[in-house]
Amino acid sequence: MPTALTHDDPVALGPFRLVARLGSGGMGTVYVARTAGGRTVAVKTMHAALAADQAGRTRFRLEIDAARVIGGRFGAKVVDADPLAETPWLATEYVLGPPLDEAVETGGPLPEATVRALGAALCGALGQLHRSDVVHRDLKPSNILVTAYGPKVIDFGIARAIGDIHLTHTGSAVGTPAFMSPEQATGQEHGPAGDVFALAGVLVFAARGSGAFGNGQAADLLYRVRYGEPDLTGVPAALAPVLARCLDKDPARRPSTEELAAQLHNGQGEFADHLSESLLGEIGRRATDVWQAAPPRLPAPLNHTLPHTTAVATTAGAPVSRRRFLAAGGVLGVGALAAGGAWWWTGRSSGEPVADPKKPTTHVKRDLDPLWKDEGYFESSVVDGGKAMIPAIAGGVAVAMRGYARGLSVSDGTKKWDDHIGSGWQWAAASDTLYHLSYNVYQDERAGDPVTLDAVDPRTGKKTKTLARLADTNDHLEGNQILCVADDIAYVAVGKGKGDKLGYAPGQKWTLRAVDCRTGKTVWSRPLPKRAELDQSMHIIAAKAAGGRLVTYQQMKEDEPHIVVRDAKNGRVLWDEPYRVDDVAPLWAELAVDDTHLYIGGTRLRAVRLKDGKAQWQTPEGRPYGPPVLADGVLYAVGEGVGLTAYTARTGKRLWAEKNGTADEQSRAWRPLVGKTCAYYRNGGQLFAVDLERKEVVRTYKTDGDRFYANPERTRILSLSNNAKLAAYPMK
Repeated sequence: MPTALTHDDPVALGPFRLVARLGSGGMGTVYVARTAGGRTVAVKTMHAALAADQAGRTRFRLEIDAARVIGGRFGAKVVDADPLAETPWLATEYVLGPPLDEAVETGGPLPEATVRALGAALCGALGQLHRSDVVHRDLKPSNILVTAYGPKVIDFGIARAIGDIHLTHTGSAVGTPAFMSPEQATGQEHGPAGDVFALAGVLVFAARGSGAFGNGQAADLLYRVRYGEPDLTGVPAALAPVLARCLDKDPARRPSTEELAAQLHNGQGEFADHLSESLLGEIGRRATDVWQAAPPRLPAPLNHTLPHTTAVATTAGAPVSRRRFLAAGGVLGVGALAAGGAWWWTGRSSGEPVADPKKPTTHVKRDLDPLWKDEGYFESSVVDGGKAMIPAIAGGVAVAMRGYARGLSVSDGTKKWDDHIGSGWQWAAASDTLYHLSYNVYQDERAGDPVTLDAVDPRTGKKTKTLARLADTNDHLEGNQILCVADDIAYVAVGKGKGDKLGYAPGQKWTLRAVDCRTGKTVWSRPLPKRAELDQSMHIIAAKAAGGRLVTYQQMKEDEPHIVVRDAKNGRVLWDEPYRVDDVAPLWAELAVDDTHLYIGGTRLRAVRLKDGKAQWQTPEGRPYGPPVLADGVLYAVGEGVGLTAYTARTGKRLWAEKNGTADEQSRAWRPLVGKTCAYYRNGGQLFAVDLERKEVVRTYKTDGDRFYANPERTRILSLSNNAKLAAYPMK
């Protein structure tokens, strides 16, 4: 149950205000928290000592990834996370239900029907993980929360990708001894069959109140797991042989999660239909408890006086029918989250001020310095409007160019690696992988070697795999470029023929291709228009795959871009329209596009249909807008004389405009960046941070940058200036 915050617990983490503790262990602390709008979440943090270790941060990031994979049906849905923060944190939905170990300890072993329904549902959860090539590795009763709608699997602290050996060393056992698989107990590979073994141990515990291999010291438990036979005494007779097969020492003889689920349960009825009255009562009690007053924060010890605390009132769980629970109590349990009710609000006595979201900001933090700067010269080129600087950000590393590719830590600017020769438009990022087109600058004018598409580890800059070799190409041509990677398909513009200088040469032929990163095969190839010999502009300025289409800003000749939309399956052009702009440099940024529309600025803000290029909606002429950005169904753009504005992407309805946003130096030359609580754009010599709730500037940073990029986690902004200097700012 929640307990009082201590005097040294943080007040907030990210946008979440902490109100109580849920527990603390060797890895970190878990808090009850709420948003400004009243939504309830659980926030997990890392201890400072672990956060200082890169391996610990990597584990935490992988835990976040695994929690996202399992999703809200089988786990606690991820609301937000910041693995790069000084104190890394993960916010999930607040699950209303007891851990399985507490449910068994307070109510006794579960009936066979409950165990079977529980096991079948957990098979679904593990199957979801395994289909995404993730194994849990620490399934145990305390990591399973029981709700009226099914169990939720939590705590993915040692989960990892199947086959990944980077965080585990052969010969070391990591996990909980009583629920380890034999292969895990010996430090060997723990695959999906290992999770099935652990699940069987969990079900034995649920059915009789103790584990299949007894209790005792870790060494004794590990020995029995590896060499002893499971004790199934007390397990229902019809259930024992099913679990015995799951507990086989040989992983190959254990059933799959699908097979086990079919043996456990036929899928009939609601999950609550199989729960005991006492367990339903406990779930209902916990749903009621969240409406009680939050305990006050404990003061710092003073003169050895013990701090005074106020107990949290609890309500006894009276028996309740399943129908009544699902119709009333169950609505409380889940609806409290969906409706964002004011739980933990009433009766606060901590003495801490609570911000009034309607109260205007009275103080703006002005002219703050960047978090870090790199004063070195980053090689630029007239050919790309500066895109060569930072074309790709992945795994906490930004690729920048200093005559060669250099990997810089996004968090602190430290150099990670620098050994790749090539241009910035030959890099792309997707998830935590960098993609690179080979570039051999040392070749002569001969046709050269074929271009290769390589996967690169962002942490080391080392190639991990050659994904494809592109026939009829020349890796000496500097104009080769990778546009984007989506759903394991890389879109590239590559040339063949001779060339010993920047720009195009007679006899060269250029194609736009879709390449399957899994098979290395070219899915389709389409010719690109011929270019003038002295033309030094890239074929494609920006590209994004969405809604089964490849949307591009394509240059037919220098400084004359077109919007070209293609069928992503075969590369056929669906429509092609000129895009008249005064300067192409701002187009070297991510497109604002969803599955149905492309959103563009200019003399007006427009939503253009991907299917035919027609305008779905547009603002009146007379107020120019810069390039927009799309975030969570809302379109943000900087408008002349009004600053940052927000529109509903679907209808074009204006939602709000920045308060007092009338400064003369508002920049519309680059799209704004949208974080979790603020949006950012340049105004004069400052980077403005506009609070998305208050709609007004709350911070300004000194900047000489004119191009701004955000990392995927939305925790850092990287800016580039005309003199090729790089700086980083916090993103909230």
